[in-house]
Amino acid sequence: MKDVEVITFGCRLNIYESEIIKAEAGKAGLENALIFNTCAVTGEAMRQARQAIRRARREDPDRRIIVTGCGAQTDGAGFAAMAEVDAVLGNEEKLTAQSYRAIPDFGVAAEEKLRVNDIMSIRATAPQMVDVIDGHVRAFIQVQNGCDHRCTFCIIPYGRGNSRSVPMGAVVEQARHLAENGYREIVLTGVDATSYGADLPGRQSLGQLARAILDHVPEIARLRLSSIDSVEADDYLWALIAEEQRFMPHLHLSLQHGDDLILKRMKRRHSHDDAVKFVERARMLRPDMTFGADIIAGFPTETEAMFENSVRLVETCNITRLHVFPYSPRPGTPAARMPQLDRGVIKERAATLRALGERLHHAHLQSMIGSRQMVLVENSGLAHTENFTLVEAKGLAAGTLTEAAITGHNGRHLLARFAHQSAA
Repeated sequence: MKDVEVITFGCRLNIYESEIIKAEAGKAGLENALIFNTCAVTGEAMRQARQAIRRARREDPDRRIIVTGCGAQTDGAGFAAMAEVDAVLGNEEKLTAQSYRAIPDFGVAAEEKLRVNDIMSIRATAPQMVDVIDGHVRAFIQVQNGCDHRCTFCIIPYGRGNSRSVPMGAVVEQARHLAENGYREIVLTGVDATSYGADLPGRQSLGQLARAILDHVPEIARLRLSSIDSVEADDYLWALIAEEQRFMPHLHLSLQHGDDLILKRMKRRHSHDDAVKFVERARMLRPDMTFGADIIAGFPTETEAMFENSVRLVETCNITRLHVFPYSPRPGTPAARMPQLDRGVIKERAATLRALGERLHHAHLQSMIGSRQMVLVENSGLAHTENFTLVEAKGLAAGTLTEAAITGHNGRHLLARFAHQSAA
C-alpha cells in the first residue's frame, strides 16, 4: 500500500496545515490516499486543483482521493460531485484523525462524501505541534486563522471563518520545538496575521508575539512575517523593525489597490497615503527594508485614472516583489455583483503592472551588487538574503547560513561568492 501524500495549494498556512494533515491521517491509519489541500483565493486556483485531481485519478485509479482546504470549505458540493473524489473534508475537519478514520469507500453518493461543517461556528484555533515543514528549510508557524474583515472581492473568510488566535505560549513552544529540530528561520503566518491577539485575554498583538519568540527562543537566527495589513501595525512591531536585527527587513503588504475610491469599494481600511507613510516610516527606521505586495488589476468600476493610481503607488513604495492578480469574480462576494470590466482590459492592466514589477525588481538586484549579505540556502539551490532577495547558491547544502559577496545578477536573482559555510 502506498503512503498518504498531501498535495498543497496556496498559502504558507496551508503548507503548515499539510504537516498536521499528514500526522493526523497517520494516527488514523489511513493508507493509499492522496489528499489535496486546496486554495480558493482565485477561480484559477480552484481550476488548477480540479485539473490536478482529474490527472491524479487517471494516473493512479486505485488510490483514494480526499479533497480539503478552502476550496472544499467554500464549494464542498462541487468537489463531492466529481467522480474522481472519494471524500471532502472542511478546514476544521481536516485537522483531526477522526475525520480520516471515517473516509468512505469508493463509489459512494456525493452527499456521503461530504464532511464540511459551518466554519463560522468555530471560535478557537487549537494549538498544533509539528516536527518539520517537509521540503522547506524555513519553518512556518500558524499564529492565527480566519478573518473578521469582509473585503468585497474575497471569499476566504467563508473558507476560514472568523479571526481566532493561537495562544502566545503555544506559539513560543512550537517555535522552540522547531528550533531544536534545526530550523534557523521562522515565518509567522495566518489569514490576517496582524489581527493576532484581539480575541485573547489582554488583547495581545503580533508585535508582542514576535518579541516573545525572539526573547524566549534565542536559537532562532531569523524571524519573518508572512504578510501584514499595515494599518494594524502596533508599537511593538515598530520597535522590532527599528531595533531587532533578527527580525528580517522584508514585509509583504496587503495593498490590493492604489486608488482611494476603489479601496473603499473593496472595503479596505487604508488609503493610498496610509500605505506610502507606512513604507516611508519603515525605511526610515530600517534603511535596508524591502517590500512585496499584492495588487489587484481590473477591479470592477476601475477607470484608467484609478489604475494609474495603483501604478503610482507601486512606484512610490518601490515594491520589488509584486504579486499581481487579474481580478476575477468570486461567486457570493459583493464585488461579483458590481459592474465588471472587459477581460481584455483586465489582462492588459495586469501585464502593465507585472512589467513594472519586473523593472523595479531588476533595479533592486542591480542596487545590491557589491554588498555583503547573510543568506540562508534553500533546497532549490537558491538562497534568501535577509531582505528576501534570491541568490544563486549551487553546491551549498540546504540549511546553510553563510555570508555572500554579491557580484552580479542574471535578471532573476543575485550571483555571489561565498567566503565560508556554516552548518545550520
